[in-house]
Amino acid sequence: MARNQLNLFGDDQPELFDADAAPVVYRADPDRIRIRLANIIAEARSAERMPWSPDDLASYLQLVPQMGRFLPEEEAAQFCFAFEQEVERLKAA
Repeated sequence: MARNQLNLFGDDQPELFDADAAPVVYRADPDRIRIRLANIIAEARSAERMPWSPDDLASYLQLVPQMGRFLPEEEAAQFCFAFEQEVERLKAA
């Protein structure tokens, strides 16, 4: 009876962590970033009071500028400014 099972512990297993392997580089899709930022701002604009928990708000306050790093500087600044204006409006409500 022949078995067709891989030898999981033998020397024929390729190296899992090749020292010469190129590092994986993530490149964000600017269009997806724009859509995500626009959705966050739209959610804030449509709200009469703060739509997020304090933890979610803290996350967005960090996330929005970080996402902006994948966009041209002026565009990122516009998204951040619009978001900050909405947050201030919602805090005052």
